[in-house]
Amino acid sequence: MRVAILYNLPAGDRPDEADTLVQVRAVRQALFAMDHMPIGVAFSLDLDDARGTLAAMRPNCVFNLVEDVGGSSRLAHLAPALLEHMGMPFTGCGSESMLLSTSKLACKRVLTAAGIPTPPWSEGLPEETSFVSGRYILKSVYEHASLGLDETSVVQASSPADLAKPLARRRERFGGRWFAEGFVDGREFNIAVIDGPNGPEVLPHAEIVFRGFSKERLRIVGYRAKWDEDSFEYENTQRRFDFPDKDAQILARLSQSALACWRAFGLTGYARVDFRVAEDGTPWIIDVNANPCLSPDAGFAAAASRAGMDFTALVGRVLEIGAANTRNGRPPQSSTGCASA
Repeated sequence: MRVAILYNLPAGDRPDEADTLVQVRAVRQALFAMDHMPIGVAFSLDLDDARGTLAAMRPNCVFNLVEDVGGSSRLAHLAPALLEHMGMPFTGCGSESMLLSTSKLACKRVLTAAGIPTPPWSEGLPEETSFVSGRYILKSVYEHASLGLDETSVVQASSPADLAKPLARRRERFGGRWFAEGFVDGREFNIAVIDGPNGPEVLPHAEIVFRGFSKERLRIVGYRAKWDEDSFEYENTQRRFDFPDKDAQILARLSQSALACWRAFGLTGYARVDFRVAEDGTPWIIDVNANPCLSPDAGFAAAASRAGMDFTALVGRVLEIGAANTRNGRPPQSSTGCASA
């Protein structure tokens, strides 16, 4: 099968940006191992260029690894939107799901409308009338990879005014739009979901364990925990898949919420839902990732491995699902070859 690997060129030299190329190399190697013909196609704001390249290439399927466009995750939905417009089958979620989940504020509104628990939030605006006092964590609305999350990210607030200055400082330092989310001081879980022949399947539950964290140190998966290999946080935030019997009810609720989220957003292909679980056992969704990282050492691949899929098998399954998906309303190009190759 001829497969176009669609990806964005890193906008800078941060490790989270360079990780895109790690994914491209790993996926290309896996596709070669399955006797496919992968060809990398860089995606940018020049949509005509991407359209021309893809039209000339005529791939059987496009493996979409685009995480940001023009240096912003806000525009990641442009890649699936173009592919839908061209009638090309592709992996992962469609443009609408990507658009709704990329904005954390839009994401929270979808969750709230669907009755799925998500922490309260604020933009620090005086007209907010339903503000809930408590601790809040400052987050970028559009950027992912824990950008800007550190020990200064959690603040106490009794009104929106208490958040205005901290949010302004974040905008000045990192750029873009920021908001504050109610901080759930509890356990953190990543739930990977992948399409299957009978619908979405929840992969083994993963919990982030904060080892050796003092009471004074925030238990969050911040930027250092993800990307700074020399940091305490990176060394001591570890993933586990084994749980005692007493966690059975919590794990069941996590699965139910992740699948409810899948339906609410119209997710397809594969996705990851991140939770914080409060002391009373309530799972609160803090992020929906419609295009999660597929690096071999990332959480999604780890969950797949735990389910018995090595990385090559995972890439093959994602490709098979994408090749058969007719979400764009047009018949996939060379659909017979796609499904059987």
